[in-house]
Amino acid sequence: MSAQTASGAGKAKARRPKIDPYLDSEASQELARQALADITNAADVGEYLGLTMEAERVGTLRFACSLPGYVGWSWAVTMARVPRARHVTVSETELLPGEGALLAPAFVPWADRLEPGDVRPGDILPHILDDRRLEPGYTATGDDDADRLAIWELGLGRPRVLSPEGRAEAAARWYEGKAGPAALEAVKAVARCSTCGFVTPLAGSWRRLFGVCANRWSPRDGSVVAYDHGCGAHSETDVARTATQWPANSPMVDDSSIVPVSLES
Repeated sequence: MSAQTASGAGKAKARRPKIDPYLDSEASQELARQALADITNAADVGEYLGLTMEAERVGTLRFACSLPGYVGWSWAVTMARVPRARHVTVSETELLPGEGALLAPAFVPWADRLEPGDVRPGDILPHILDDRRLEPGYTATGDDDADRLAIWELGLGRPRVLSPEGRAEAAARWYEGKAGPAALEAVKAVARCSTCGFVTPLAGSWRRLFGVCANRWSPRDGSVVAYDHGCGAHSETDVARTATQWPANSPMVDDSSIVPVSLES
């Protein structure tokens, strides 16, 4: 078979079947409406929209949907006819969206919908086996001294630890958030956290950029802060001293010489 012949055969297979006169009839429309009455009210079925042939002697009749909130949807009734038969039968009924139909948003799993602060006391998050923010923790070497140092003194006795990507993601989130230099309290501060005695540096590579605030009067007490963050509770700042408003040469009042006077007549 030549390439041209094969191409022609492919086009022939791609052609839709001809409209079946038994499916495209008022009797089929009435039968379709009767089938739809089993799944919805008759008032919810609007005008007839047309027939789409699915295969030889198989077609789908569509009707407008009048249900509130279902703009652009249509009722679909798929019907079929056996060879040489003059009557059709109903195969299935359904409600289908069309162009411009209002659709529900795509389903997002609960774990992917969580936002920071959504986890409440008693909630447990699902385990993420391949979390990109984590990598395998320390593996014992068999050397007791080395393992003791790594597991107990360095705190690496965990199945997984932060990966480089996880550390970078957390650092960006902290630095760009309420504990970073762009926060309103930091912009208005007169000194940075890097010079505050209440800031305790974090361990590891993070100690070059972040610390934990230990000032009970600070809005960031107990939280991670960037060294170029700041607030009004800095350990080395002070308010400007103002002079007293009491007149310097005002007479002193000796209350020991005051004689009580009765106001009664």
